[in-house]
Amino acid sequence: MDPAGGCPHADNARLLAEGAVARVVLPGDVAGMAVLGHDALKEFLAHPDVAKGAKHFTALRDGEIPDGWPLKTFATVQGMTTADDADHRRLRSLVSKAFTARRVEALRPRIETVTAQLLDGLGEAADAGDGVADLRTHFALPLPMGVICELLGVDAGHQDRLHHLSNQVVSTSIGPEEAMAANRELVAVLASVAATRMENPGDDLTSALIAAREEDGDRLSEHELIGTLLLMIIAGHETTLNLITNAVRALCAHRDQLELVQSGKASWSDVVEETLRWDSPVSFFPFRYPTRDLTLEGTVIPKGTPVLAGYSAAGRDKAAHGPDADRFDITRSGGARHLSLGHGPHYCLGSPLARMEATIALEQLFARFSELDLAVGETELPRHASFVGNSVHKLPVRPRP
Repeated sequence: MDPAGGCPHADNARLLAEGAVARVVLPGDVAGMAVLGHDALKEFLAHPDVAKGAKHFTALRDGEIPDGWPLKTFATVQGMTTADDADHRRLRSLVSKAFTARRVEALRPRIETVTAQLLDGLGEAADAGDGVADLRTHFALPLPMGVICELLGVDAGHQDRLHHLSNQVVSTSIGPEEAMAANRELVAVLASVAATRMENPGDDLTSALIAAREEDGDRLSEHELIGTLLLMIIAGHETTLNLITNAVRALCAHRDQLELVQSGKASWSDVVEETLRWDSPVSFFPFRYPTRDLTLEGTVIPKGTPVLAGYSAAGRDKAAHGPDADRFDITRSGGARHLSLGHGPHYCLGSPLARMEATIALEQLFARFSELDLAVGETELPRHASFVGNSVHKLPVRPRP
């Protein structure tokens, strides 16, 4: 795997031509595998003999993974993404109360208000910058970051630092010392947030997690609390940030598809779902581990192997999506089937919120700036320095009415 990331689609197509499951070399010459095909990934994500807990990662258990390994946080953070069975159900139940349909829908007016305010700022930034502004900086980032921080009760003053640190954590190209420093600081910031909420509880998820007890009185541990906050911060804004960015890029490059929505022949929800399939916000997500030697699509994945879930590859798998899988088409027959929000017991809890944020963002953006377009060519856009996140680092646009 290229630690510097880049656009994954050409490499994905080459690997898929060879099979639905591929052997890969992770940073640090760690042997791993990736599941790329749609059907294979769907089976793998819900397979009863596949675990998330780090105790199943053979090389880590045997002391072969150094502390500064850039992907170590994905394996060792204590929270829903590394828990199995009863522990996973316990942690998920604590967080799920914040993402009920009623609670998410109650956020709609606030999201609409924040979106409108950010669009004012995007227009002002463009006026001050010869008509050009970075849509990620002024719009796609602060919207989901602001919403998740409000949900968690995180002071607005922490937001920029939390974004920088979470970016470091999901990067696959930084060195060991940088990786360890970013992890330490992110844990320290989140511990400070938790301490503040302990002293001054509020109507937020962090306060609820601190106060939460299972029926048997088992309190969430401190490590689980910090791990859950870390997960919520990263998953709660990085993915939606990439989703909004990728959708805007797709619409700017496919004006015929934008016209379909603006003329009422398709919906903004159609845009969101097709973007999730066609250009998934996450390319390869670490890790799952077979608890026994597992044969998938004719390929054996040895017990204890760290496996990447190849969401961007599965989204363009022609075996599942047809010969035109590479085409961005919001009217795709039967809708956009995809796995970009997961499948099985670890399906994304925040998916209703992410979908709502992206739909509101796109609808208001193109209502305000119907002629918005990219200010540079697609090939000039700097890509994420990671094979985990799938997007560009900047998105200069000309926001024109």
